[in-house]
Amino acid sequence: MGVIDIASSKSVWRGIEYYKQNKVISYTINEDGTCEGEVAGSGDENYHVHVDMKHPRKSTCDCPHAKGKQIICKHIVAVSLCMDESEADRFRSEKTIYTSEEDERRAKKYAKYMSFAKKMSKQELCEAYVDLMIELDEYRIKEKYGNK
Repeated sequence: MGVIDIASSKSVWRGIEYYKQNKVISYTINEDGTCEGEVAGSGDENYHVHVDMKHPRKSTCDCPHAKGKQIICKHIVAVSLCMDESEADRFRSEKTIYTSEEDERRAKKYAKYMSFAKKMSKQELCEAYVDLMIELDEYRIKEKYGNK
């Protein structure tokens, strides 16, 4: 399992774009097979990236999205492609057009529900969350045991 396998589709697509746009300023492959890189961000910031291809969850980036979290961001993906460009080809071949359509639908739903949620009070959000979790639990029980 590699960096591409554990990153979100969005991070992979953006990372491929960063790689193609030569936003990887520099990278150095260390003796242990890990890599240190510098990537130009979308603003004026440059981000330091550490990529561990053997243990991709140990990869890090100091961008706001990934800093201090186990997230594979677009910057990590871009540097990993410098190490192994074939990963991008493998990703493209595994994904179909339906994936990008799915992502687009999901993004639209997210925006719609986020807009709705922002209008709710904290109490309303808590109640809605609890109701959804109860419904999810009941759905899972029905799926597991049928309608007994």
